[in-house]
Amino acid sequence: MGFAPLGNLVREQATLVTTLRRANLVDDAILREWIVNLGSRSAIERIAHLFLELLMRLRAVGLARGDGYDLPVSQLDLADATGLASVHVNRTLQDLKRQGLIELRSRILTIRNVQRLTSLAGFDPRYLSLDPMTSR
Repeated sequence: MGFAPLGNLVREQATLVTTLRRANLVDDAILREWIVNLGSRSAIERIAHLFLELLMRLRAVGLARGDGYDLPVSQLDLADATGLASVHVNRTLQDLKRQGLIELRSRILTIRNVQRLTSLAGFDPRYLSLDPMTSR
């Protein structure tokens, strides 16, 4: 059969191919960022980074409300996502609340100070390749 059908698809659907390639590059960038997250960041930095990444991604698809969004996950889910023990997640969430950086009520997360949380996490949203307006 050969590669002729693939070549035809690439020529005929150049925009689709470009879009798929870009999506793959973003996936790779997110993977690299999470390798750093799990290998180099403290617990508070990991959780802050996760909350900010979710905020940016949910803003991009219109599912964030200002600086907040639905967070229908348990502390055990957050522990699994960040490579931490659930008791450590609990302490870290309490610390973020005490610092006035987040509010978490009824599974709705509100980031009270995006700029400070961004600084704490060392978060740079460019790896997500989103519209610059999304990160505001």
